Amino acid sequence: MAHELPPLPYAKDALAPHMSAETLEFHHGKHHATYVTKLNAAIAGTPYEQLSLVDAIRKSAAEGNKAVFNNAAQHFNHSFFWNGLAPKAGGAPSGAAAEAITKAFGTFDAFKTAFTNEAVNHFASGWGWLVRDASGALKVISTHDADSPVAHGQTPILTCDVWEHAYYIDHRNARPAYLAAFWNLVNWDFVSRNLG
Repeated sequence: MAHELPPLPYAKDALAPHMSAETLEFHHGKHHATYVTKLNAAIAGTPYEQLSLVDAIRKSAAEGNKAVFNNAAQHFNHSFFWNGLAPKAGGAPSGAAAEAITKAFGTFDAFKTAFTNEAVNHFASGWGWLVRDASGALKVISTHDADSPVAHGQTPILTCDVWEHAYYIDHRNARPAYLAAFWNLVNWDFVSRNLG
């Protein structure tokens, strides 16, 4: 089955001023689109063609197939990232998300600090994540390059893309400023659904 670039769940200018339409044009319309194109080329005529995206990530990770893994994982990670953002969002969570985060980290501020530090201090390209591990515990982690928690038996809850293409148009090399903007866009309804 051919994979498709999902449409953004909001207009390209809907995340401004925290994330510009120009950033979304390049990040979604070019970077993410290229991963989907390369993934379809890599799986054409192979058994991967019949797999779901998550199964293709797990199988390619196990088999060391970098061409499939890198593009499949980047497609998954980006799709997850877009859904974790929303216009008129951010702030502190409520309901199930607030309860789970408070239980795991003590306070929302403690979680926010841990997540921000993990993402800002991640060396080179990658992703900051809130995940649920196999034991059910919530943890803040980062992954390098295209790596994804779904390849390691973890359930992703929230992510922030810390590849430079995610923030260079709006913030140049100031990753901390990008993280500060990110917190104004977090879609806590999406987080709550992932915790369910």
